[in-house]
Amino acid sequence: MATDTSTAAVDWRAWLRRWDAQQGGYLPAREGRFAAMLDALGVLLPAAFVAVDLCAGPGSLSQRLLARFPAARCLAVDKDPALLAMGQAVLGDAGGRLRWVDADLLAPDWAAALGVEQVDAVLSTTALHWLTADQLMRVYRRLGALVRPGGVFLNGDHLRYGPHLPRFRQVADAVKTARREAAHQQQGVETWEDWWAALAREPGAAALLAERERRFAGRTREGINPGYDFQAGALREAGFVEVDVLWQDLDNRVLMAVR
Repeated sequence: MATDTSTAAVDWRAWLRRWDAQQGGYLPAREGRFAAMLDALGVLLPAAFVAVDLCAGPGSLSQRLLARFPAARCLAVDKDPALLAMGQAVLGDAGGRLRWVDADLLAPDWAAALGVEQVDAVLSTTALHWLTADQLMRVYRRLGALVRPGGVFLNGDHLRYGPHLPRFRQVADAVKTARREAAHQQQGVETWEDWWAALAREPGAAALLAERERRFAGRTREGINPGYDFQAGALREAGFVEVDVLWQDLDNRVLMAVR
């Protein structure tokens, strides 16, 4: 996507630092979750591997993955033009090891944009909860073909407890709410809405945000985030042979699926 040359004047590195701080306000254990996902790759994969960072945003996970594994390569996939621009400006191509892919998971041909038939690993963090059950099932079936046999999928996200566990859900929701209030009200951490509102005041980001508004115009929260039980079952149906929780903090979990 062609963007206004004024984006070059934006201090994207500062915005990325604010992004990571903002995300940490919602996820105090964010770095621990990243570490658990990367630990799994270190155990299960060879030193040189190819991974996909699915719904990568500005590449927070890609950055950590490439720093941890110097022989690895990563494909960072997202459709948010503002976050892609930020990631590209700060991380570049990491010496040829990082490629940015502008693709929409809801498009039937999104995986073709990767330019590869199979990969060793696919990872995603705090993103797939935006998908409905039908959308998620289609993505997982595609991952069943994309991840090579013996490869791994890792999803770090809020995977809600099922309706048969109402007290578990009650505890998780209450503790998460208390943590968010402490971060935002007592520690002054920006909220998601505050971060985007601040970026909207950045003159060089105007064209990117207009394109973002166009791309996400039809997004709705209705019916999204089908929860842990559905996701585990969907991954098994898609051909993953081992599926279970690898790491957990309340309903913030890392769901690992081995192909």
